[in-house]
Amino acid sequence: MNQTKYIFVTGGVTSSLGKGIIAASLAKLLQGRGYRTTIQKFDPYINVDPGTLNPYEHGECYVTDDGAETDLDLGHYERFLNVPTSQANNVTTGRVYLSVIEKERRGEFLGKTVQVVPHITNEIKDRMQLLGKSGDYDIVITEIGGTVGDIESLPYIESVRQLVWELGENNGIVIHLTLVPFLAAAGELKTKPTQHSVKTLMESGIKADILVCRTEHELSQELRQKLALFCNVKKEAVIQSIDASTIYEVPNLMLEEGLDVVALKKLDLPKKALPDLKNWNTFLRRLKNPKHTVNIGLVGKYVEMQDCYKSILEAFIHAGAANETKVNVISIHSEHINADNIVEKLKDLDGVLVAPGFGERGIEGKIEAVRYVRENNIPFFGICLGMQMSVIEYSRNILGYKDANSTEMNDKTSHPVVDLMEEQKTITDKGGTMRLGAWKCDIKPNTLAHKIYGEKTISERHRHRYEYNNKYAEELQKAGLLASGVNPDTGLVEIVELENHPFFIGVQYHPEYKSTVANPHPIFVNFVAAAVNSHKKQ
Repeated sequence: MNQTKYIFVTGGVTSSLGKGIIAASLAKLLQGRGYRTTIQKFDPYINVDPGTLNPYEHGECYVTDDGAETDLDLGHYERFLNVPTSQANNVTTGRVYLSVIEKERRGEFLGKTVQVVPHITNEIKDRMQLLGKSGDYDIVITEIGGTVGDIESLPYIESVRQLVWELGENNGIVIHLTLVPFLAAAGELKTKPTQHSVKTLMESGIKADILVCRTEHELSQELRQKLALFCNVKKEAVIQSIDASTIYEVPNLMLEEGLDVVALKKLDLPKKALPDLKNWNTFLRRLKNPKHTVNIGLVGKYVEMQDCYKSILEAFIHAGAANETKVNVISIHSEHINADNIVEKLKDLDGVLVAPGFGERGIEGKIEAVRYVRENNIPFFGICLGMQMSVIEYSRNILGYKDANSTEMNDKTSHPVVDLMEEQKTITDKGGTMRLGAWKCDIKPNTLAHKIYGEKTISERHRHRYEYNNKYAEELQKAGLLASGVNPDTGLVEIVELENHPFFIGVQYHPEYKSTVANPHPIFVNFVAAAVNSHKKQ
C-alpha cells in the first residue's frame, strides 16, 4: 500500500456517545485484518494539553511513553490495539494556536495576516497527516472531539472538509456517530435528531460516508432505510451501535454490523482475511464467566467521577479476566475516612488500592487506610501518591516521626520523607513540568517486585513532582520498608514493599497506563490474585 488512507470520526446530537470506543473498535478490526492502524484525537479546547485540567472537568490525564499528557481516549486506543501512542496522537486547539502564534512571532508567515483559514486549518491538516506520513501506518483514524455544530469544533470540521477533498476519491472518509433516542411516551425510536446532525455536517461541506447510530433498541430495517434516505448514505452504511454490557464487546458488535467491511469498501481496500479476534474473545469469555469474586477498595479523592480513575478501573478488568475473577471496585472517598470509621469502611474488603492524586485534600484518610491494611494483613497496592502515603504512614507509625509528611502537603514538616525534586524547586509553570513519560527502574532480586515482573529492569510511565526522600532510605529499609526498585540514572526510589505481609507494594509510577487486553499489567494481575487468596482465607 503506497498511500495512507484516512478515516475521520465526528459526533452529533450529544456528547459522550463513545466516539473513542467506536474508533478503537474499528481500528481493532482493521488491525485484525492485517492493516497497520493508529488512532489520533483532536480536542477543541484551548488548554495546550489536559495536564492542568481538574479531573472532575475532564477525567484522568493519560500519559504516553514520550511524556505527553493526553486525553483519556488514548488509553482506550492503547488498551484495544496494544500499540503505544505518542505526543502526535493527541492535539488540542491550544497546541494548534500556540504553534501558529510562535510561527507568526518568528516571521514565518512573511508579514501576512494570520487567520483561521488558511493558517489554523493548515496547521490542523499538517498534524492530521503527521502519523500518516511517517510510513508506519496504512490507515489513520482521527477522532474529532466535541459535537458537530459547536463553535470551537468548526476549524476542525473545515480542516476535515479540505483534507478529504485534497486526498481525493477513496482516500479519506467520514464516519458520523449520532444518537437515535427512544421516546417512551411514543414507544418508538426517533431519527429526527440524527437527520438534523447530518444536515449540520453537510452545511459545513461534509457528507457522512458512514452513519453509526447509538441506540438502546434494535434498529428495524425500515428505520435503517429511512436514515439512509434522509441522511444521504447507503443502507449498508447505517451501522447500529447498541448498548453493550462492556466496551470490550463493541468490536464484535461492529464486526456483525460490517463497519470494517463498509469502511474498507469506501477506501477501495481489499477485505483480506476475517479479523483475528481469537485472543480478544478468550479475554471476553474469561471476563464474562468468572470463577471468583473479590471486593477491592479504591481509596481516592475523585471517586465521585469514575473517569478520574479510568485506566485503573480498566486495568482491574484486564487483571480480573486473567484471574477469572470478577473484581468489584468499591469507591471510598479518602476525605471520609478517619480512625473512628476505618474498620467499618475497610473490614469487608479483600484488597485496597490507594489511588494517585495531587494536593492535601483527603491525605489523612489515605494514610489511615494504609495503616489499617498494613496492620491487618490486607493486600495493599499504592500508586504514585498512594506509594508516598505508605512511606509517610510507615515513617509516622514505625519510625515514630509523628509529623512525617510530604512537603507538598506541609513544607514545615521536620521529617520530609517525600520531597520536591531539586530541579522542580524553581519551576512556576504547571504544564508539562513534572517527571513525565517512561523511566527505567532496576529491580532488586528476591523481592515481591522481582517475582511480579520476572525482570531485572523495567520501564514505566510517570506523572509526578514529588519523590521519596533518599535521606530516609536507610532508616526505612532497616525498619522493614524495602526499596525494591530504583531508577538507575537518578537513584530515586520507584518501588517500596513490605516483606512479612501477604501483599504490600507501592510504586511511584502509573502501571495502569500500560495495562491492555493483550497484556494485563503484572502488578494488577498479582494484586487481584492476592485478593482472591485473601478472600478464601476469610
